[in-house]
Amino acid sequence: MRRAWSRLFGGRFWTLALKELRQIRRDRRLTLSLIVPPTLQILLFGFALDSDVRNLRLGIVDESRTTESRQLISALTENDTFKVAGFYTTSAVLGEALADGRLEIGVVVPYDFAKLRARGRPVTVQVLLNAANANTAQIAQGYIEGAVAWLNRGVDGAPAVPPVELRAAYLYNPGLVNAWFIVTGVFGTLIILNGSLVSAATMIREKERGTVEQLLMTPASALEIVAAKMVPLFILLMAMVGLVLTVAGLVFHVPFRGSAGLALAACACCVLTGIGLGTFVSTLARSANQTQLIGFFVNPPLAMLSGGLTPIEAMPKWVQPLTLLNPIAHFATIARSVLIKGAGLDVVYPNLLALIALASLFVGVSAWRFRRQLS
Repeated sequence: MRRAWSRLFGGRFWTLALKELRQIRRDRRLTLSLIVPPTLQILLFGFALDSDVRNLRLGIVDESRTTESRQLISALTENDTFKVAGFYTTSAVLGEALADGRLEIGVVVPYDFAKLRARGRPVTVQVLLNAANANTAQIAQGYIEGAVAWLNRGVDGAPAVPPVELRAAYLYNPGLVNAWFIVTGVFGTLIILNGSLVSAATMIREKERGTVEQLLMTPASALEIVAAKMVPLFILLMAMVGLVLTVAGLVFHVPFRGSAGLALAACACCVLTGIGLGTFVSTLARSANQTQLIGFFVNPPLAMLSGGLTPIEAMPKWVQPLTLLNPIAHFATIARSVLIKGAGLDVVYPNLLALIALASLFVGVSAWRFRRQLS
């Protein structure tokens, strides 16, 4: 046995192993791919997938405007779970802010809040929760109940009389189906990642087979070649979008409360972004293996910073601006607003414009680089 091991790990083994190490050291791309992506990914996983709920935007209607109502508001905002986003005059205005996505939580303090407590009668405070993210809504309600329980305790720890009672209303998702939030969040990730993988594989196959030179011999211009490659991919991926929407509705019962045209327009922009990203990656790589390495570096940050699994508001403040450059984050906002809330263009147009701009950028840059390589 010892002889077998000595033969296997003899001088020739160490000579070959040292040769491989020297080759790896000379390959700067491989060395960087083993250092930079894992470091960035562990940081993103740690920060972006934090399950703690923080910085939820809270809107308040204080009809009482008394010392007692201010004590309640202070109890709700003494930690970093809630961030007061504004005070509103009526419940109707508060409801509009929740529908527009400017708030996650709304609290309505009744006008007779102080009077009822002074008379020794229980007081009911209304809490409106955006339940599009069912998990966050339940956690937020738990925090609010904890704050109210603290307020209900007397100075000596005994229950205070009268107690403050909560009346919670779950908006948009009264059944608290968490799959609605997950499916609509992952939807954009599926479109862009699959679109980039398919388009990159298609383009890199032309390089490996050497058929790019054959394309140059045709009378078609470089722009026509690029368009002819992207359009079939677009049709194929839009068919995939229809399949995913069907599965989401039939299996997970995700509602479709908004405009079908608006949802499909957002899906089309997302598909184009994925095609542009994949084409751009293929212009940087020379083989399928290099494409996979680049994709391993690009795709996880896109997924982690999309808000598909955890709310963007719960991410650290220095991470949140990065999501503005992520097309998946904009698409997730549009999908949840249109499908679950039934929102219209007046609500989602900032995200739609950002998605159009990012799609144009990715497609334009990738087409320019591909034309340059063809020329």
